[in-house]
Amino acid sequence: MKLKHVAIAAAIICGPATVFAQNNATDTMRFDRKAFRTWSLGLNGGILTHYTPFNNSNNGDFKKTQADWGYGAYIKKQILPSFGLQADFLMGHVKGAYANSLASSSQAQDASRFDTRIEWSGSVSANFTIANMSLNHQRSLLSPYLTAGAGYMSYNAIAYNTPNSDNIGYRRNWFVPVGAGFKIGVSKAVNIDLGYTVGFMKTNRFDGVAGSLNDRYSYAHAGIEIAFGKKKASQLQNYSPIAALREANAAESAELRNRLAVAEAKRQADQQQYAMDMADDDHDGVANKFDKCPGTVLNDSTQVDGAGCPIKRVVPVFQQKVIVTEEDRKVVDEAIRNLEFDLGKASIRAHSFATLNKVAALLVEKNFSLKLAGHTDNTGSADLNMRLSKNRAEAVKAYLVAQGANASRIEATGYGQTQPIASNKTAAGRQQNRRVEFTLF
Repeated sequence: MKLKHVAIAAAIICGPATVFAQNNATDTMRFDRKAFRTWSLGLNGGILTHYTPFNNSNNGDFKKTQADWGYGAYIKKQILPSFGLQADFLMGHVKGAYANSLASSSQAQDASRFDTRIEWSGSVSANFTIANMSLNHQRSLLSPYLTAGAGYMSYNAIAYNTPNSDNIGYRRNWFVPVGAGFKIGVSKAVNIDLGYTVGFMKTNRFDGVAGSLNDRYSYAHAGIEIAFGKKKASQLQNYSPIAALREANAAESAELRNRLAVAEAKRQADQQQYAMDMADDDHDGVANKFDKCPGTVLNDSTQVDGAGCPIKRVVPVFQQKVIVTEEDRKVVDEAIRNLEFDLGKASIRAHSFATLNKVAALLVEKNFSLKLAGHTDNTGSADLNMRLSKNRAEAVKAYLVAQGANASRIEATGYGQTQPIASNKTAAGRQQNRRVEFTLF
């Protein structure tokens, strides 16, 4: 049974081009190359402070945090669903108060503060999106991300009422931005961006005071991101290839199961039709498919020809011993050599009729009995070969009976591919195995 199912599946997959032509458009649409939005522009605003989660217990050089507005923008290129590169731009003020170098709670400390103006800041960061590993959704509504990179900025730090301050105007320095956040997909082109970035300065004078550690600042922001691309295309950063592959595989599996079900239903219908065609409802020795006189019943006074129609019964006067001579065998051998059928059918080709007529005449003259055994090679399914061999043997019997041979003395049997006389691995061997054997007795 398993071999039969495998054969059905192979027939569907390797069948005629017309079968696949009907599904070609669907398959192409499902598995074609997809277009995505990979370039995007972001604008944001938020709070700049000198406080970060990484500050020491003294909160850097200034104890008190003073929040101020910051403004930013970025351009991003999404390279993979989970990885992109973005260039960030930032400006604003970072402020703080209560210098730690002054006595705690003193008037001098209360009067101390700093104001660092970021004239411009540019950085390039890697953006890692971690939501597009979803197994169930191709497009993520919520997309958390992490960023890390390197940047360069121009800033002016002014410290007020603070010892050891260094107010020498604008400076430029390197910094390392590290951030996290998440995006909310409003549409295929628009995201709401909420994030938090910590800038690790490569200087200890960002706040105007030379401290023991390099300074830091943080930027908590909210903004909007607009992705550019074709109207119906989704953003690559919101796309889950795992979910897309799962959906495509599920659709392909359902379609294959449907094709198998259709093929199985057709096979069963063909099998039922074959059983009806090859049945012998009137028990006259002629299959329904070849019986042109259905309802004829054999009895002592009625015989039928190869078409199932009544013929005059010839009652022999005496029983004669059957002797098959070499000349008789030559007639049969010649008929076997000349016997050919249309490819894949049970139709006898016209050039075989002359030698079959000789066999029919021999059967009438000497009242021989004849066994016809149909055989095939192993090309195609076993069921199909069994039907073909039986039909070809029946076709030879029908022809001989039509020429006057006694139908009751001819036995037609099909053996399919079960009795090869040569190897099926070569064309010559397969040719030898496609045969109908004649046995006189």
